[in-house]
Amino acid sequence: MELAPGRMRDWLSDPDTRKWLVPGMGVKRWFVLLFLGMAFLGLGVSFFVREAYLNWTLPGEFYYVTLQFIPQVLRGALFVGLSIIFVVVGVWRFNSALLNAVRQERRPNGGKSESLVNLLYRQRIAGSGPRVVTIGGGTGMSVLLRGLKEYTENITAIVTVADDGGSSGRLREDLGVIPPGDVRNCIAALADAEPLMTNLFQYRFPEGAGEGLEGHSFGNLFIVAMSAVSGNMEQAIRETSRVLAVKGQILPSTLEDVHLKGLTKDGRTIRGESAITAAETQIQTVSLEPAYPAAYPDAVNAIRSADLIVVGPGSLFTSVLPNLLVPDLRIAFQESRALRLYISNVATQHGETDHYSVQNHLQVLEEHIGGAPFDFVVANDNLTDHLPPRWHSEPVRVNPDATLGSARTQLIVADVVDEANRYRHDPSKLADTVLTLYHEKAEAVPRSDTPLRVLGGR
Repeated sequence: MELAPGRMRDWLSDPDTRKWLVPGMGVKRWFVLLFLGMAFLGLGVSFFVREAYLNWTLPGEFYYVTLQFIPQVLRGALFVGLSIIFVVVGVWRFNSALLNAVRQERRPNGGKSESLVNLLYRQRIAGSGPRVVTIGGGTGMSVLLRGLKEYTENITAIVTVADDGGSSGRLREDLGVIPPGDVRNCIAALADAEPLMTNLFQYRFPEGAGEGLEGHSFGNLFIVAMSAVSGNMEQAIRETSRVLAVKGQILPSTLEDVHLKGLTKDGRTIRGESAITAAETQIQTVSLEPAYPAAYPDAVNAIRSADLIVVGPGSLFTSVLPNLLVPDLRIAFQESRALRLYISNVATQHGETDHYSVQNHLQVLEEHIGGAPFDFVVANDNLTDHLPPRWHSEPVRVNPDATLGSARTQLIVADVVDEANRYRHDPSKLADTVLTLYHEKAEAVPRSDTPLRVLGGR
């Protein structure tokens, strides 16, 4: 087989190729053993050849066959070089042939099947990754989860159940279930199923689809139907996660019928998450009704056993805070010895956080939960002057004249924005920054007023 230099460069620069060298994969020792075996084999053959040279009379043609007209040093280098090429190509092609037998067949919808190294990486590395708990909801959490699942499968997503609008709100009102929308988004983000199944799960019935179906998400209906079959919503989430091969688990912050209440800066009270979002007016504080709902026990246990807790990104008042307003969850979070991060949004949200800086976001958290014991705050530093006017938004910036509030909190700045949609984070950039920060936390990170910059590995 001819090995083109360009293809070799592409193979050596492929991230999947570099995964073979990641510590803990358990394969490098066998590659070393393979090369030692080849070396010993070559050494043994050389002994036989030497004996043949000394004791046998060989035809004159062997002078050319054995390249005796080339100096011995050059001959040795030539054969060593050829052997390395043969071994590399052989291992490469053996890997390709082997994975064709064990990996999934190429998916009919155009999705790529998973390579053998990724299967091994997931089993050896991602399966033993840090225990990460994410707290939030909405699109922001699903973006974070989509990136994190490439690094660890020990993920617990704790989501708000205060949603009362759209498909979730209708199902909540009609059937008395907890709103499934944020759960659905997290399941879709963490799913390892074929893209066709994930797209089906996120499908929303369009206008005119029929009485009762219009506006509903198929995934929401699926979860609610599963709750009827399995007996309760908790089991429905587990079974749905199993069907879609979810990496990690999704837990509600509470199973109680909670509603969000917002107090605006002009003194008005707005009830309901959807009403708060629709009001497009500046919110000062939010609270839950009832004020002291019981936390979901598994969510509390996940926080207490976490290695890393990530709060945000997401709508500050309607996605992030409702979880931390559940008393037992808030206490578990405040008492946790895990590394605690807050991911600031990359853009302001009209009606909730207009003109907010990173420090303003953190101040709101501190005011609502009685102090924000974060070790780090991650903010985006890839900024642009203007966002599209229709967004009614602007980049969230670090205010150089304001403090973070807590002396123990360190500001981390990094490029975490999605270049294609600067209203959102980039999943790979964000996850890479978060996990890089986690793995470096054991080192002495200087506490200073100067933001640190984290460079992603991708």
